[in-house]
Amino acid sequence: MLTVAVTGGIGSGKSLVGDYLEALGAIVIDSDQLARAVIERGTPGFDEVVSRFGDKVLRDGLIDRVALGEIVFADPVARKDLEAIIHPRVRAETEAVIHSASEGSVVVNQIPLLVETNGASRFDYVITVEAPEEMRIARLKERGMKEYDARKRMSAQASTAEREAVADLVIDNSGSKEELLRQVEQAWNEELKPRALGRL
Repeated sequence: MLTVAVTGGIGSGKSLVGDYLEALGAIVIDSDQLARAVIERGTPGFDEVVSRFGDKVLRDGLIDRVALGEIVFADPVARKDLEAIIHPRVRAETEAVIHSASEGSVVVNQIPLLVETNGASRFDYVITVEAPEEMRIARLKERGMKEYDARKRMSAQASTAEREAVADLVIDNSGSKEELLRQVEQAWNEELKPRALGRL
């Protein structure tokens, strides 16, 4: 089995790389989705978030991720408090998936804050997806994010150089989707699957 982290800054294309890997046969875990799930209403995580941040992060009885995001991206202490609630729970869910995977599997974890949480050592192989900053901002604006918010989120994340320093492979997502797919297929055939099967 091979455990793989796919990281990259916001707007880099991590999710698309994850989709391609899943189509090729990988078991893909989306840390962002897990992070949402572990603080859904009715979970201990939900109670902890409301206890720490108050009713101002609630809308219609659910956690308003936009309101919560505005608080934690403006306040490093608040961000650390939120991470202390979410990250151990996400890690536990991830470990459960890894333990249930069959021999020879490639288990991919899409994890945006890999460098920030010193998580690289927990994986056998690390891929970072990179694209020029202005291109990433354009993608985020297409998704409805304001440029100011996009830049603020980027500044709160690790730099390209910091991500590349821990990566075994850098995937360049500054071209077309076809070019991205070709890079992913090459990584799958030449690196990931052979390593999972003990051939590298």
